[in-house]
Amino acid sequence: MSKPPASWRFPDSLVLIFSMIVLAQLSTYVLPAGAFDRATASSPTAAEQAITVPADVPFEGGVVPADTRLVLPAGTRQESPGRKVVPGSYHPVEATPLPWHAFLTSIPKGLEKAADIIFFVFLVGGVIGVVKGTGAIDALIGSAIRRAGHRPALLVGGMITLFAVGSSTIGMAEEYMPFVPILVAMCLALGMDAVVAMGIVYIGAGVGYGAAALNPFTVLIAKDIAGQDPSVFFWPRWGLLAVCIAIGTHHVLAYGRKVAADPSASLVAHIDYGDGQYDMPDDTALTGPRIAVLGLFAAMIGVFVWGVNTHGWYLVELAALFLAVGIGAAVIGRLGPNEVAQRFTHGAAELTSTALLIGFARTIEVIWVDGQVIDTVIHGIASALQTAEGLGAAAPVVGAWGMLVVQSVCNFLIPSGSGQAYVTMPIMGPLADLVGVGRETAVLAYQFGDGFTNMIVPTNALLMGMLGLARVPYPAWVRFIAPLLLKVYAVALLVLGWAALTQLQ
Repeated sequence: MSKPPASWRFPDSLVLIFSMIVLAQLSTYVLPAGAFDRATASSPTAAEQAITVPADVPFEGGVVPADTRLVLPAGTRQESPGRKVVPGSYHPVEATPLPWHAFLTSIPKGLEKAADIIFFVFLVGGVIGVVKGTGAIDALIGSAIRRAGHRPALLVGGMITLFAVGSSTIGMAEEYMPFVPILVAMCLALGMDAVVAMGIVYIGAGVGYGAAALNPFTVLIAKDIAGQDPSVFFWPRWGLLAVCIAIGTHHVLAYGRKVAADPSASLVAHIDYGDGQYDMPDDTALTGPRIAVLGLFAAMIGVFVWGVNTHGWYLVELAALFLAVGIGAAVIGRLGPNEVAQRFTHGAAELTSTALLIGFARTIEVIWVDGQVIDTVIHGIASALQTAEGLGAAAPVVGAWGMLVVQSVCNFLIPSGSGQAYVTMPIMGPLADLVGVGRETAVLAYQFGDGFTNMIVPTNALLMGMLGLARVPYPAWVRFIAPLLLKVYAVALLVLGWAALTQLQ
C-alpha cells in the first residue's frame, strides 16, 4: 500500500496531543474557573494518611475551610480530580490566569506526574524484547499453525484467542506485527485471503484491549486515575472477553469460508500475493527452553492476579515480576549479558513514543488543574449528559452510553490507549459521580471506546502499518470490519446499561 502524499496524512498522535495542550491553555482564558467540593474518606487505609489542616490555611488550588479533616492518599493534592466529587456542589472560584508559556513549562510537569507509568512502560518493553529474543513467542505462533492448519475453525479461533489474551493481560499489540506476513502465508495456503489474516491478528488485539481484564497500559491506568481497585469487575471481564472472542471468530470464519468457496468474493482478489514475500520464518521450533519461557510468562500472570486480589499489588509489583521474567527468560534461553542488555534497551526504545504520549497527555490535566477549569469541563459534560434525567430510570443508561460516544470520538484523535486514558479519565471519573453510574462504568466506557474503535480508526498507526504489511487496502478493511463493530458495540451497550443501572463501583 503506497503512502499518501504528506499533505494528506493525518497528523501524528504527538502532534495532536501537543495541539490539545495548546488548546487546553487557551481554554483556561475562556472558560470560567470553578470547582466541585470533593468527598473525604472516613478513615485512612494502609496506603493513605490522615491530614488535619488548620482553619483557612492556603492549600494547593485554594483555601481549605475551617475544621476540615482531609484523608488523602499519600502525596495526593487536595484538588486532584481523582477524588470523588459531590454532586450539585459546583461553584465559581477566583481565576488565576496562567502565564503565556505554561503550555511549555507544564510538559515537564506532566512527564513528572506520569513518571511511574512511563518508567513502567520502558521496563515492560525491555522485558518483552528479551523474551522475544529467546524465540519463544515466534515458536508458539508457529506451533499453533502447524498443529491446527488443517482445521481452520480451530486455528482461527485459537489464534484470535491467543492474540486477545496477550492484549488483555500484558497489552501486546505492536509485538504482533511480525506475524502478519506469516498469517497471510498461512491463510493463502488454506484457500483464504489476507483479510482473514488481518482479522485474526487485529480482531484478537481489538477485543483483547476492548474487553481487557488486566492490560497495564489501559485498564490499570484508567482504574488508577479513577481511583478504582484493580480487582473490581475483574472476573466478569474474562467472561466478556470470551463473548467478544466468539463473536470475532464467527465473523472471520464466515468471511473465510465464503472466500474459500468463491475466491472472487475476496475483498483483495485484485491484489497479487504471488511474489514469494509471504514465507514462514526459518526457526519456529517449540523447544524445551522456549516452552519453559512461555510457562514462566504464564506463571507471572497467575502470580500477579493472585497478588492483585489478595495483597493489592499494582505497578511496582508488576514491574518487578516482569523484570524477574526477563532475567529468568535470559537464563533459560542462554542469552549472554550483552545480548540481554541490547535486547532490553531495544525493546524499551520501541515504546519511547508510547511513553512520551503518556507524559504529554498528562500535561492536559496539569494545565486544566492549574487553570482551575477542569471541574468546569466536567460540569459542562455532566450537564449535557444529565439532560437525560427526564427519562427516569433510563437516565443512567443514556449517560453511560454518552460516555461511550465521547470515548469513541476521542479515540479517533488519540489512538494511544494510555494517552487517551490520561486525557479523558480525569474527566470521566468525576463525571461518573455526577451522572450516578459508578466509576467502574466510566472505566468500561473508556476501554470499549478505545479498544473496539482501534480496529477501524485510520489514525491508528499500528493498524495502518499492519494493513500495509498484508497489502489490504483500508477501504476493503472497513467493509470487512464495520459489521463486526456493530456486533461488539451492541454487547458494549448492553454491558454499560447493566453497569449503569447497578451503579457498578
